[in-house]
Parts: sequence; C-alpha cells; structure tokens
Amino acid sequence: HDGSCIQLGIGGLPNALGSVLKDTDIKDLGVHSEMFVDAYVDMIESGQINGSQKVFDKYKTVYTFAIGTKKMYEWMHENPALATYPVDYTNDPRVIGRHKNMISINQALQIDLFTQVSAESMGLDQVTGNGGMTDFILGAQWSEGGKSIICLPSTYTDKDGNLHSRIVPTFTTGTCVTVSRHLVDYVATEYGVKKLKAQHQWDRTEDLIELAHPKFRDDLIKEANDLKIWTRTNKIE
Repeated sequence: HDGSCIQLGIGGLPNALGSVLKDTDIKDLGVHSEMFVDAYVDMIESGQINGSQKVFDKYKTVYTFAIGTKKMYEWMHENPALATYPVDYTNDPRVIGRHKNMISINQALQIDLFTQVSAESMGLDQVTGNGGMTDFILGAQWSEGGKSIICLPSTYTDKDGNLHSRIVPTFTTGTCVTVSRHLVDYVATEYGVKKLKAQHQWDRTEDLIELAHPKFRDDLIKEANDLKIWTRTNKIE
C-alpha cells in the first residue's frame, strides 16, 4: 500500500512482482533491500518509488549489491537516488525493523505441510545459499505494519518432463530448512495468498494445500492425514 518500504529478494518471482507493482496506483514507496534489481528502475523513474515516507534514509533507495541488465547498471552509475551500504547495515533486522510498513518479498524452493521453508536445497542438491532472506523476514515482522511474504510457484518440471509439487508433505533427506515454521508470515503461490503466522497446525495444513496445484491436493490431504495434521473438520474449497 502507499508509503510501504519494500525489499525484493533474489529470484524471478520477486523481480516479476516488482514489475507488476509498477502498473498499479500504489505510490510513495521506499526501498531498503540487500539487492537492487531491474524492477526498481521503472518504479523510481515514474516516481512510484521516492522514499518520501521512510523513517530514515529518506528519499534514498538503499541496497548493498545489484544484479541485473547492462541497462540497469548504466542507469545506476552515479545516480544520486541510490545509496549503497555495507551488508551488516542493510541486513541487520534491527535496522530493517525500524522502517514502518516494511514489506519483504522472497522466493522459496519448497515448503512442507509443517510450514518449514527451504530456499537453499532440494534433497542433497544444493541450489543456492540462504543470503539475507531470514534477516528480512525477521526485520519485516519487527516493523510496525510490516509483512513478510514468501512466494513460490506451486510446481516445477524436472529434466524428464515430470511435474512435481513445491508444496510437499515433508522434506526429503538433506533438504535445508532456511526459515523455521514459526517465522513464516504470509505464503503466496499462483493460487492465492495465506497468512500463516500464529495459526495452529490444522489451519496451516489446509491453507497450504489450497495453495498447491489442484493435481496434487488429494495426495497432500492423504499424506497430511497420515501425518496426523488433518482432521475431518478440514475442507478445501
């Protein structure tokens, strides 16, 4: 909403969401982020991001490193709207939490029905590191009016063309837990957004299965029942 301070994490989804934001009428956004990405450029040029409502670092887009196109790097060169800080400043949850309405958007690889999040590995296959994800998740939840949103596509296709769910009953052996279940605030897939913070396990199970691809929902319900985290009162609409 107007006046929010945003952070877009690494991955295609957060950057794509930033591109969607620029086509809305949301205004007076600020940025406090580990990473600067292409999506910010159009929003700054249009005035949608101006930092006018930030509690500190007012009018500055704050980040510690940038990944993007050559066009973005050329735009960034000696740009007075930007402020680069050391990572121990940008990623300090105590600093992040001082912003009002801090909205942290990060991408995950998988989430299990207990609400544990992996953004690093799938089984023994290491995909990436954890980066500043947990720092911003914590900082956003310390922020007055803040929210942490973990987004992921509901499925992926393997090299043999087989479709798999990214929402799973439990993680396979070797999968790293990047975010513990009690730190998860909002989760989003193409099937919706659910607030999971402070919800009991039965609601979490139901909400996550509603966010899963319809092809996998019946199997997830069966697995949840075997795990004793599904009751007769649960229902999927």
